[in-house]
Amino acid sequence: MSEVDPNELFENWTVQMRKGVLDLCILKALAGGECYGYALVKTLVAIPGIGVAEGSIYPLLSRLKKQGLVTTRLEESSEGPARKYYRLTPAGKMLGEEMQAYFQEMAKGVRGLPDFTVPSSELPKKPAIPRRN
Repeated sequence: MSEVDPNELFENWTVQMRKGVLDLCILKALAGGECYGYALVKTLVAIPGIGVAEGSIYPLLSRLKKQGLVTTRLEESSEGPARKYYRLTPAGKMLGEEMQAYFQEMAKGVRGLPDFTVPSSELPKKPAIPRRN
């Protein structure tokens, strides 16, 4: 069996983490109200640790629209092409709230684990986080 590069493992793990929280970040960014697409992209790109490229956000917004979680509207602009604005639907707001609660509970559980200096035999036995049906 060949040895695995720890840097590659870490890189793969961070990619999966970012993918897993990006929908939550989009829904949270829209929780305050309607937002112009470009401004939304700039907000998301600026989040430390997310490391998302501008071009990868628009396909996610399109998917969220197809899923009925966001709506869009176009507004003419005197400064160039029409601007697309995004807004949460009630389903998007509800899902965002559920995702945030789950994420907070999971993060709380992770923070409650001991540092890597504690042997696993000393870890308390805690129930897993319940899954949403």
